[in-house]
Amino acid sequence: MPSEMTIGRVAKAAGCKVQTVRYYEQIGLVPAPPRSEGNQRLYGQAAVDRLLFIRHARELGFSLPAIRDLIGLSDNPDRPCDAVDAIAKAQLAEVDLRLQRLQALRGELERMIAQCRGGRIAECRVIEVLGDHSLCAAESHDPASPSL
Repeated sequence: MPSEMTIGRVAKAAGCKVQTVRYYEQIGLVPAPPRSEGNQRLYGQAAVDRLLFIRHARELGFSLPAIRDLIGLSDNPDRPCDAVDAIAKAQLAEVDLRLQRLQALRGELERMIAQCRGGRIAECRVIEVLGDHSLCAAESHDPASPSL
C-alpha cells in the first residue's frame, strides 16, 4: 500500500465511503490530511488505522461522542485505562438495556400472535393490540421511545 493515498484509496482500505471519511474529518475524528500541490488530500496509514478503529467501534454500537473520547484516550497510551473501561461498561449497559427491550418486544409479539384466532381482520388480536397500547402485557416497550 502506498505511503500517501487519495481519499478514494483510504476509504477503500478502511471499508467505508468517501463521504464517511469527509464527515469524520469535518467532525474532528480523523485529522485533516496534508494536500498535494494539486490540492488533493493525501492520507497515510495512520488515517486508515483511525478509520478502522472508528468503524469497529461503530459496529460495537459506540456513539460518536464515545468514539471521540476513546480516540482521545488512545492518543495517550501511557495513561491508565480506567476511563476506557468506564466507556466500555456504559456501552455494555446500553446493550443490556436494548436486549431487555427486545426480549419484552419478542414476548409481546408472541402473545399477540398466540391470541389471534385467525379469523377476520375485524377480530384480529394483532391489529387490536397494535391500535391500543394499553392492551399490551408489558409496559417496558414504550411506544414513544425511539426504535431499536
